[in-house]
Amino acid sequence: MTARAADRTRYDRATAHLDAPVAVVDLEAFDSNADDLVRRAGGKPIRVASKSVRCRALLERVLARPGFAGIMSFTLAESLWLARSGFDDVLLAYPSADRAAYAELAGDPKLAAAVTVMVDDPAQLELIDAARSGGTEEIRVCLELDTSLRLLGGRVRVGALRSPLRSPGQLAELARSVERRPGFRLVGLMAYEGHVAGVGDSVAGRPLRSRAVRLMQAAARRELAARRAEVVRAVRAVAPGLEFVNGGGTGSVQHTAAEAAVTEIAAGSGLYVPRLFDNYTSFTGRPAALFAQPVVRRPGVGVVTVLGGGYPASGAAGPDRLPVPYLPEGLRFDPQEGPGEVQTPLLGSPADDLLIGDKVWFRHAKAGELCERFDELRLIEGDRITATVPTYRGEGRTFL
Repeated sequence: MTARAADRTRYDRATAHLDAPVAVVDLEAFDSNADDLVRRAGGKPIRVASKSVRCRALLERVLARPGFAGIMSFTLAESLWLARSGFDDVLLAYPSADRAAYAELAGDPKLAAAVTVMVDDPAQLELIDAARSGGTEEIRVCLELDTSLRLLGGRVRVGALRSPLRSPGQLAELARSVERRPGFRLVGLMAYEGHVAGVGDSVAGRPLRSRAVRLMQAAARRELAARRAEVVRAVRAVAPGLEFVNGGGTGSVQHTAAEAAVTEIAAGSGLYVPRLFDNYTSFTGRPAALFAQPVVRRPGVGVVTVLGGGYPASGAAGPDRLPVPYLPEGLRFDPQEGPGEVQTPLLGSPADDLLIGDKVWFRHAKAGELCERFDELRLIEGDRITATVPTYRGEGRTFL
């Protein structure tokens, strides 16, 4: 029996009393992935990206492990909710225009001490001040550095369109704006190199593309390491009390951790290991989060149909954003239908061994987005469910 077939046996046994659809997290795989992230971080703390987990119980679990410290959140409302829930170090990774939430933040000393907001434009400081509604608490601020690789004199950009701030001078000038402005304190600097951390460099059947990605990423790492160090020096000259410099992501943990200027690493997807993280030379994780759909039809030889399953991930539309049938091994989508809103035909010889009511296990393309489809996660240890925990959605929280 292959390791995957053994996993299928465990998951089927653990959930035999449950009807699908159902979502599970294999805690042995989850903990093993956490250990691997810590190993690659080389002693630097890992800040957990909440958007890749979206379950308070699992955030608590990983933050209780040595090597993890703090949360990187994705909306201000989520940040306040987490702070009220007892998480005392929450870095908001994106600028916000949520005036009501800023008013709450400025009016509550506990929240203001726990949450750090992201800024890359003086206009964002103006918006925060205008939203205070009389609140006088000091707002903790982090600046974001654009990490994209610019080639051919800037005519070619590789990387996400995020912060407009690239140079040490630009970051230092905004740091001075924060320092001069009453009611704000500059505490951090963030730089997320998504074109390194979030792009696989070993795609099956694509050797030339994979080599091109590796060459691009090597050049991007060299350029960013030098520029990030200069930026940190420039910002620390303005704000000597800077508390942290955050960088990285699941796919670049060990590379970013090697930079002396970086004090902490961000990662989250590496805990669940969705399918987009299968194509890396830098690490190999264990799929920990899966969902099952029930077989409801057998249209013919070599075909079964499961209920639903059309859960695409965000990003530029393409086959890599779709979930994949994972267990039993050997199933594939019908190219004319793909994963559907209410039904998904699956092709392949394993279909002939599946009966009405059997489960087919899938992996999502991305990590935390799976939790937007399910109210609960069943936590599996061995071949037993040991806990059932709510997702954000299960707690009535849909932040985006």
